[in-house]
Order: sequence, then structure tokens, then C-alpha cells
Amino acid sequence: MSIEEGVLYVVATPLGNLGDISARAREVLDGVALIAAEDTRVAQRLLSHLGVQARCVSLHEHNEAARIPSILQILSEGASVALVSDAGTPLISDPGFRLVRAAREAGVRVSPVPGPSALIAALSVSGLPTDRFVFEGFLPSRSARRRARLQVLADESGTLVFYESSHRIADSLEDMAAVFGDARLAVVARELTKRFEQVVSAPLGELRAWVRADEDHRRGEFVVMVAGLPPSARREPSGISEAHVIEVLARALPTRQAADLAALITGGARQGLYREAQRVKRDGGDPDVGGA
Repeated sequence: MSIEEGVLYVVATPLGNLGDISARAREVLDGVALIAAEDTRVAQRLLSHLGVQARCVSLHEHNEAARIPSILQILSEGASVALVSDAGTPLISDPGFRLVRAAREAGVRVSPVPGPSALIAALSVSGLPTDRFVFEGFLPSRSARRRARLQVLADESGTLVFYESSHRIADSLEDMAAVFGDARLAVVARELTKRFEQVVSAPLGELRAWVRADEDHRRGEFVVMVAGLPPSARREPSGISEAHVIEVLARALPTRQAADLAALITGGARQGLYREAQRVKRDGGDPDVGGA
């Protein structure tokens, strides 16, 4: 194939097994003028394996905005650029969204070079329904915010899909079991396509115990999939109002945290909830007016 001029190629790369690189991805990486990589060290290992020599620059969450003008300049001059993440398909819980949006707004053609994705790979072997699923990416790092987000998803009927890191997998499964119940069926996919790949299906209570029982079960990169709530188990609406939620939270928590959690629980506008939390604080004589 020939590399078109002035195109931003979004290139999927292997999750772990380098044999999963496509012939088209190899040709694109070998033919572009520049590769924008989440981590240039990771990209260089792949390029060395492929025998590709190409100029790489880093593009990650901390420098993406600053990199965009120079990359757009290269594209405007007729050269082509490839965007890659550390593994899988770029932009799926990885950097690149701002660059792709800016390129499209500038009239640059953006072309996908499809391939591996941990999300799709995990779903394909999960044994859970895949006709409808909700991808949440990474949950909040703090338990209170994580549980609040999970509570919003508790009645979701589609399969729930999350990414998780090794240092939070045990705590996340703990919170999922607390919110969804120990009996809810789930699947943990660990180190997909790599030497120690594991896909384990069990109720959340058992998965929680499995992860905590062995340090090796907490190593690597994880996709967690949770079965949706069956229609027969759906709860009737509680009738609890947005005003009641913010009233309760504002009396127990700092204003900002109360507003954040109320927004996650109710789906309401955070700004309005923040003002309501301030009112509750004033009326209740709480010293934390406009808290932190």
C-alpha cells in the first residue's frame, strides 16, 4: 500500500503478543514521517521488532495540548503521522482525543488502522452477553467516588466493562461486590495475549477472594466485565429526589464532595447541586460553607 499525504493514521498495536500486528499497521508505521506515541520507549521496542526506523515523539495526557500545533504543521505540509498508544487501539482510555479532534477541525483526514483492543478482546471470550454493553474505562481512584459511580450503574441491564490497574483491582472488586452484590456474575481478564493470560468467571464475591488470595492474581493489566442486572431484578424507582440526596450528603460531607457525589448519583448538574449544598450548610450553621 502507499501512504497518503497529509493523513493522520490512528494505528492499533498489539496488546502483548507482537504477532498480532497487522500487515497494514506495519506498512503505515514504516511509511509515515512521524509517530506520535504515548510512550516512545514502548513504541521503540515494537518498531525494533518490526525493523522499522521512524522518528517518534511522545504524546500523552500531560503534553498533548502542547504537541498539537507542531503535529498539525507537519500534516499541513503534506507529511503523514501515525498515532499509537502503548497497546491496543488509541483513544480507548488512552491519549489522542484532542489531537484527533484538532486534526478534523483543521480539515485533516484521519484514517483508522484497526486492530487489537483489550475491550473487544475481553468481551469476545467473556461468555457474557455482548449485544449491548457499557464501557466505563477506569473508575475513580477513591473508594467513595468509585462506589458512587457504581451505584449509578447498578440497574444497568447491559454488560458493564471496566479497565483496572494492578494496584486497584482488589479494592475495585471489593466495591463492585458491595454495590452489585456478591452473587452478580463477573469476569476478570488479566494480561490478555501475554504469557500469563487468565480469564476467570465467577460471582463477584468469589472473584474478590480469588484476587486477594494470590499476589500473582493482582499483577498486570485488567479488564473487568460484570453481568447486567436482569429485568426481573430491576428495582422500582425509589422516589428519592435530587433535593433529598444533596440535603443528606451536604450535612455529612464537605460542600464540594457532596456536590460531586450528588451529581454522580442523580445525574444532576453539579453547579446547581453545589449551590444547594451551600444553602444546606448555611441553614444548618455548618462552618464548612463553600468547603473544599
